Amino acid sequence: MALSNTNTRYGTLSIGMHWLMFLLLVGVYACIELRELYPKGSDPRNALKAWHFTLGLTVFALVWLRLALRLLQVTPAIVPAAPRWQLILSKIVHFALYAMMICLPLAGWVILSGEGKPIPFYGFQLPALIAENKELAENIEEIHATVGEIGYYLIGLHAVAALFHHYVMGDNTLKRMLPGG
Repeated sequence: MALSNTNTRYGTLSIGMHWLMFLLLVGVYACIELRELYPKGSDPRNALKAWHFTLGLTVFALVWLRLALRLLQVTPAIVPAAPRWQLILSKIVHFALYAMMICLPLAGWVILSGEGKPIPFYGFQLPALIAENKELAENIEEIHATVGEIGYYLIGLHAVAALFHHYVMGDNTLKRMLPGG
């Protein structure tokens, strides 16, 4: 399999980045959901929150590489071609997913900064983006939580669309992004 995309399928690098981002997002969501199993202030809860932040910032760092790959490489054709409305909807959903992968981690960084808390990143502490401002942090946290919930639906829609294209439309949409050719 080629490292770069071809006219017929995504390359190893794009496929790897796609599935790595998926696994990171699973980790981000799992950490924030599983924290509820532990009492506030407990070590497991704090560890899950720290991993939520770290994995979210990893998504933020890697999304830029993912965007560069998307913009600099050819997009393999869907065969047979999808209707125009599906292509437009696909672009909207992809835009929303990329916006989410940029805005949610950035918002999380701002929230921690505004709360005056450390910003953990693989044993390092990142600098605050804003001065301590608990009211602003609280407002952004509400938006962060709402957009995070919308993310469940976007990711689900993305997956259902791939399965719909594979099993109902019978095109190569899903096959182009599966590892192993």
